[in-house]
Amino acid sequence: MSLLSLDSVFGQVTYSIPEEMAKNSLVGNIAQDLGLESKRLISEYIELNRERGVLLVKERIDREVLCTETALCALDFQIILENPMEFYSVTVQITDINDNAPTFEKKEIQFKISESAVIGAKFVLERAVDLDVGNNGVQNYELKPTDNFALKLHNNADGNKNVAMVLQKPLDREKQEQISLVLTAVDGGEPQMSGTMLIVITVLDANDNAPVFTQPTYKATVTENSPKGTVVATVTASDADQGSNGKITYSITNTLENVRKMFEVNQENGEMSLTGNIDFEKSRHFEINVLASDEGGLTDSCKLIVDVIDVNDNKPEINIMSKSTVLSEDAKLNTVVTMINIEDLDSEENGIVKCFVKENIPFILKTSSNNFYSLVTDSDLDREIASQYNITVTCSDEGVPSLSSSVTLTLQISDVNDNAPVFERSSYEAYIVENNTPGLSIFTVKARDADWNQNARVSYILEDSSVNGVLVSSYVSVSADSGVIHAVRSFDYEQIKDFHFRVKAQDGGSPPLSSNVTVKIMIQDQNDNPPQVLYPVQTGGSVVAEMVPRAADVGYLVTKVVAVDVDSGQNAWLSYKLQKATDRALFEVGLQNGEIRTIRQVNDKDAVKQRLTVIVEDNGQPSRSAAVIVNVAVADSFPEVLSEFTDFTHDKEYNDNLTFYLVLALAVVSFLFITCVVVIISVKIYRWRQSRTLFHSNLPVIPYYPPRYSDTLGTGTLQHVYNYEVCRTTDSRKSDCKFGRAGSQNVLIMDPSSTGTMQRIQSEKSILDEPDSPLEQRDSPVPSPDWWVSGG
Repeated sequence: MSLLSLDSVFGQVTYSIPEEMAKNSLVGNIAQDLGLESKRLISEYIELNRERGVLLVKERIDREVLCTETALCALDFQIILENPMEFYSVTVQITDINDNAPTFEKKEIQFKISESAVIGAKFVLERAVDLDVGNNGVQNYELKPTDNFALKLHNNADGNKNVAMVLQKPLDREKQEQISLVLTAVDGGEPQMSGTMLIVITVLDANDNAPVFTQPTYKATVTENSPKGTVVATVTASDADQGSNGKITYSITNTLENVRKMFEVNQENGEMSLTGNIDFEKSRHFEINVLASDEGGLTDSCKLIVDVIDVNDNKPEINIMSKSTVLSEDAKLNTVVTMINIEDLDSEENGIVKCFVKENIPFILKTSSNNFYSLVTDSDLDREIASQYNITVTCSDEGVPSLSSSVTLTLQISDVNDNAPVFERSSYEAYIVENNTPGLSIFTVKARDADWNQNARVSYILEDSSVNGVLVSSYVSVSADSGVIHAVRSFDYEQIKDFHFRVKAQDGGSPPLSSNVTVKIMIQDQNDNPPQVLYPVQTGGSVVAEMVPRAADVGYLVTKVVAVDVDSGQNAWLSYKLQKATDRALFEVGLQNGEIRTIRQVNDKDAVKQRLTVIVEDNGQPSRSAAVIVNVAVADSFPEVLSEFTDFTHDKEYNDNLTFYLVLALAVVSFLFITCVVVIISVKIYRWRQSRTLFHSNLPVIPYYPPRYSDTLGTGTLQHVYNYEVCRTTDSRKSDCKFGRAGSQNVLIMDPSSTGTMQRIQSEKSILDEPDSPLEQRDSPVPSPDWWVSGG
């Protein structure tokens, strides 16, 4: 409020308005009331409308805010008028309306009253406050409900009322521990307004009740092996009292140590928990005496019965009563190996045990009596299949989860000599090259015995038999320990190509077992024999000449060199080559068949006496060869041949003399090199033996024989006399031959004992008999042949 002091005051104006008028509400027409012109008005709650000259409510006016201490409330302000300046005081009185309800300072108050409080006890309550004044203020109080308390009012000198409540009925905390009352204050305004306060009364206890358990006997179960601290059960006692009078303490009164060591009770809440390790196998039932006490000394007791539930916590125990560690493989069926006893400390299903062994072993478990088992053989044993068994016996109970134990028994199977030695092969074949060194190891037979130790120790024995009437032991021997077969002698392929025998393998058991096997020895050929010429026969007593007519055409078959090789295979494959010839342009030799043919037309200029040197060579490595001299007479008649061959005697004499001197010189040289001579003689002896062997042996089939061959002498393997018949042709251009009968008079023998027209050439060598090349002397010397001439 603004205040302006002037020397003169012209008037006083008073208005009265109720509080809480709306904004811009009319307070009064100051201009009309004063008969003045409207001027400016300055006020906090009231403003002057200068155009209209009226007072208006500027903002909401709350009497209780403006006037908190007094019942009368007014606004005083001044109005200044100008031209001329005048001053007025204005008072606006604010009248109260019932806009405030009675209120209590606290919405809720609490009392704690003992249940032993006496009737008539008074409890002072708080008065309500109402900001309104007069009749709008607090006029009366009400208390509800009134079961235990009544309301008492007392008027003071200042007009206010004291409020109290009086106990008119005894309290019982056990029936009603807390009482809620509502104190209501009302005013006298229109409309009437009121306020409330909640009165909460807590009834304090008196120790007039003893603790009481909810039941005299409690039952509980606990699983064995439960951890320490596990709550088994909770005993509960109640005390109608409250506070210290109703505070209950629990305790165990058992005198037995097993209970006190195993259980403890929570003194405050009665929880019974474990303090030790509970074991069903030691104690299955407990009785616990529990006492409940309040602080006033009142008590009650109960009994807690605890049953222990079995847990499958014990594995079956396997006790071996007796056992065998070694069993013979020929043990009979149902032979007892081991006796075992089973124990399980658990009960019911947890203690029911079944035992078994794994499958696929020749043993089973048999129940002999309660919790006793026998391990027996179920099938035949064979140490060669399994020499040791690790038998695992597993025993499981029927608990959930199931527990099991196992024990492993080691059983050795002892050997019985029930297996004979078995050779690695059903039969053996071995190869050895001829001319071997005696004592040479050929190969090894091997037999195995599935038994063990002495029963498996194999010895090898050569069974008695004969080869071509000779004991096999003179051919081979066998090592008793190793089975190595050695050659006793040097083998000759040309004498024996193969032979067989039997070797027995015998073990060291008692009685011993054995088996045998057939061994076949194949002799492999070496190229140790040179070719042998069968035809033409080379003898020292006579000369044979093949006669070729001068009219012979190209390809005319003169003769055929026939040779054999007692070796085999490629060592016996022969090839023929013409080494020397009087006229190489006239004759040729077939490489494979040894046929000597003309390669051109025979003419009158060709010499009657033709000498051919043919080399016969095998295909061995290294190759061996033999040489043969073929004498050919180119003539149309015997007289012509005889005239040409009369010089043979002189040539032969000369050749013999030359040979004599050469042999003499060789003997002198050989004497100086005696060592070389011994070697040469040894080689000669060896070859001589070979030739003798061939001489007495059956020769292979000769691929070609001369026509009308006959054995006239009947002595020896290689015949020294042949009947040779002239091949007479009807056409000189063709090589077809017409042969006469065997034993015809066309064969002429040039021999001193004959009485024919031809004289035997003396023993002196002809010049035709001289060797033409070193090849003729390489393997076998060319003998001086007896000459035979066949004519027409």
